[in-house]
Amino acid sequence: MLSGMQRYFQIARCFRDEDLRADRQPEFTQIDVEMSFVSAAEIQRTIEGLLAAVFREVLGEDLTLPFPRIAYDEAIARFGSDRPDLRFGMELFFATEAVSGSEFRAFADTITGGGVVKGIVAPGCASWSRRQVETLSAEAAIFGAKGVLSAKVESDLTLKGAFVKHLTAEQATELCSTAGAAPGDLILLVAGDATTVNAALGHLRLHLAKMLDLIPKNQWAFAWVVDFPAFEWDPGEERFVALHHPFTSPHPDDVHLLATDPGAMRAEAYDVVLNGLELGGGSIRIHDSELQRKVFEILGLGNDQVEQKFGFLLEALRYGAPPHGGIALGLDRLMMLLTGSESIRDVIAFPKTTRAACLMSGAPSRAEAIQLKELRLKLEPHEET
Repeated sequence: MLSGMQRYFQIARCFRDEDLRADRQPEFTQIDVEMSFVSAAEIQRTIEGLLAAVFREVLGEDLTLPFPRIAYDEAIARFGSDRPDLRFGMELFFATEAVSGSEFRAFADTITGGGVVKGIVAPGCASWSRRQVETLSAEAAIFGAKGVLSAKVESDLTLKGAFVKHLTAEQATELCSTAGAAPGDLILLVAGDATTVNAALGHLRLHLAKMLDLIPKNQWAFAWVVDFPAFEWDPGEERFVALHHPFTSPHPDDVHLLATDPGAMRAEAYDVVLNGLELGGGSIRIHDSELQRKVFEILGLGNDQVEQKFGFLLEALRYGAPPHGGIALGLDRLMMLLTGSESIRDVIAFPKTTRAACLMSGAPSRAEAIQLKELRLKLEPHEET
């Protein structure tokens, strides 16, 4: 966009170092769209039109436009994920207020320490055995939760569970009401810091939905997730890092927070989500050199680092750049969904294994000495730490 091109799209081959799973491969294809003098809403309308045309031509499906918009904070609060699957309910609920004042230590210590108590309702699962509930604790532990507490909902809407004896009758009634539970349901609670609780319950929501066959087939639930945080705190490096990338424009209403509270800033970033998978993501870019420099400062980059890594960009922005933005859609992931495939490997030519190896060519292979010499590289023995 800095070169004067108004808009373009390209089919881009990409390689990314990230964890492999059913909907990811290290080598993949994107539909990359970039436009000048454009707003986030205009980009979203363009992509909605594209996806509507694709689904009409390929599957004969007429999508409902526009797609719903869900703020990032709302998505995390309700679904425990920034890529929510909207094909079924079982939303997360806050139980902190209902159990506040309880002498149950897991609740009391969590709330005193600034944590939260949240839960989900497993419909019709009141008859589950203790062993079945323990398997859920093991699933939640993957995301750092210390355990899952359960309470069965009796026919008279009273609760039965190990922790219920520590609640007053009023607290138990309020918990059942807050959960929206019915007789025969199973209330599942997780206590801890908000990030851990949301991640654990978001996983349990999907895990239970598959177990209980709650996800309808042949249904397309699109949504835009918007208002992402601009930055997140990295406790290991003790600094802010960009949630999307450092060139994402701050939300216009939050620019004043740059100097005082960058952690509270929203970004003009957006993801299009389909059936619980991120189909694509994009943002409005920073086009002001001074604003870009301030963002680099928040990320802990010194002037020398900025000039060495991004001096060319700041110089180009100083000459004047149009407001611009874009989005990239995962073509392989879209194909996986359109064909009803279980894995992205089913729609990629020469897919890689879970170790990122190519079964046909055997790549990556060991580099020969002559190749290393040409590249002026030297291999050092790996030392275990």
